[in-house]
Amino acid sequence: MLSELTTQLRRDEGVRPSAYNDHLGYLTIGVGRLIDARKGGGLRPDEIDYLLSNDIRDRVDALTRALPWFERLDGARQGVLLNMAFQLGTAGLLAFKQTLAAVERGAYTDAALLMAQSKWATQTPERARRLAKQMKDGTWQ
Repeated sequence: MLSELTTQLRRDEGVRPSAYNDHLGYLTIGVGRLIDARKGGGLRPDEIDYLLSNDIRDRVDALTRALPWFERLDGARQGVLLNMAFQLGTAGLLAFKQTLAAVERGAYTDAALLMAQSKWATQTPERARRLAKQMKDGTWQ
């Protein structure tokens, strides 16, 4: 029964990998999944964790490919780059050429200073301050 129902719902609701407005104008995703808060929609905590886990894994893979030295960093400094890639996208992080060169050299104080002087730091100052400290000290903030 579950297999037939799944096939039927995929046909009748459609399958959409990104958010869209349904015929009543409510935000929906996937196979008719209401995510519009106006109607009580949203994700369950386990779904949020699943998506986050996938997103982190994607960023790890992308940074491992783009930065051959990434895996040699300690966990806290890997975390800084992953956090930035999560916010800025991998391409956005890779635009921090001087910062990344400093990280690769192990010049973490220089990297932290460059992070703090960036446009990104003016846009999200608290996050940038925490991540710069984490880069400099190698301890999770």
